Order: sequence, then C-alpha cells, then structure tokens
Amino acid sequence: MVSAAKLRKAQDAIQQMRPYASQLQKTLSNIVSNTDGDLSALKLAAERPVKKILLILITSDRGLCGAYNVNLVKLARQLMKEVYAEQAAVGNVHIWGIGKKGTEAFQRAGVQTKDTYRDIFQQLSFEKVQDAAQAAMQAFLNGEYDKVEIIYSEFKNAASQKFKNEQFLPIVKSSSVSGKSATKSDFIFDPGKDELISVLMPKILNTQLYKAVLDANASEHGARMTAMDKASDNANELLRSLRISYNRARQAAITTELTEIVSGAAALNG
Repeated sequence: MVSAAKLRKAQDAIQQMRPYASQLQKTLSNIVSNTDGDLSALKLAAERPVKKILLILITSDRGLCGAYNVNLVKLARQLMKEVYAEQAAVGNVHIWGIGKKGTEAFQRAGVQTKDTYRDIFQQLSFEKVQDAAQAAMQAFLNGEYDKVEIIYSEFKNAASQKFKNEQFLPIVKSSSVSGKSATKSDFIFDPGKDELISVLMPKILNTQLYKAVLDANASEHGARMTAMDKASDNANELLRSLRISYNRARQAAITTELTEIVSGAAALNG
C-alpha cells in the first residue's frame, strides 16, 4: 500500500521528464555529430581507447521488491564478464553506486566501489544527482575513465521494468543512437557555438542521469508493489491450505475419539 501511494508521484515525475530528457539527448547527439572537433566543449564527446570503465549502478536502498536489485547487479556483472572482461581482469572497471543494494553487493565482491552518492534516494533532488553527474564528467575529462555507462531500470508500468545499460560518456552521436542513418540538423548558434555548447552539454548530461534516477525510482516502487501483492496472494493461499489440513486433522481426531468411546461402551456391555 505504501509503494502504491508513492508510485503515483514517482510515475508522474518520470512521465513528465522523459519526453524532455529524450529530446534534449537527441539534440545533443545531433549537435555533436554536426560539430567539428576543434571545440573545447567536445572533450566530453572525445572517443579514445577504452582502458578504464566507470559503471554508474542505480539500485534501491531497501529490499522486498522481488528480483529488481538482483537483475540490476546481474546486468552489471554480465557487462564486466562479457563486454569489459579484459578491463575487469586488471581491475579497471569501477562502480559508482546510487542506492545501497548495488553498492553493498559489489563491495562484498571486492570490486572497487565509490559510495559517495549511494544515499541519493533518501532525499531525491536534481541537485544531488547533478553532483554525481558533474563528478563523472570531471573524472572523464581528467582521463580517469575512458567510458562511462549508466545501469538502471526503465519504467514501463507498475508490473514491468526494462533493465538496461546506457552510455553516458563519451556522448553518443546521432547515427549511433538509432542504429541507422539519422537525420542531421543544421543548427544556428547565437551568440557562439563554443560558448553555447560548453553551457548546454553539461546541463543535458545532468538531465540524462536525473531521468535515469527517476526511472529507477518509479521502477522500484512498481516492483515492490507487485512483489508484495504476490506475497500476499501466496500467504493467503498457504493459509487456505493450512486451514484445510487443520480441519482434516481435527475431523480425524474427533472421529478417532468417537470410535474409541463407542468401542469402550460396546466392550462394557459385552
């Protein structure tokens, strides 16, 4: 009931944010695809050999939400095992956890994990998510990481979520987003291209991470509501089964007692 009440607010937040964030991300990809590489702001779109990877793993703070956290941790481990196996073998895959469950899972596994931002869901706000996004961007610019990915659950409805990983840095170009030849727009920049992009690019990336966090927040409440509803159904079914077993045992005891009384009376009259 608590998750059902919280789900409505979380669902409204992501439904209002998603079209705005998606269009901003598409615009950013289009700008990067049509801009020459001589701008200083395009350092966030610079592709280089991938030696160090950062995975921003977004999970929940609490359990009792079915396989929600397990699937997210499983996806992160699958990426480390199949996609970034070479980097993971030498300890070059790091985890930044948003949410306690994912952070604790990888800390127990001995993976280098940063828990600075794990408590974001306790008081969820754009400012706190922005701090995490800016720290990731700065780490990328400093050369600490060559690629940054976000692992989260995309909210579909209360009963289903899509677990996915999404590239955060370097910024994906428009042709890579759709997997086919994308339409490229010729933007007019005023006052200047370098100045505008340097301001727009971090803001759009902040919004991209915030959208992922809102998606995860709504998915968590939906998963918990569904899991607890199924748990209630299973408990009621178990209670019904136990009640039937109890009544059968009680009836058998009564029948046995009556049989003994009748047999004793017959023996006395014999």
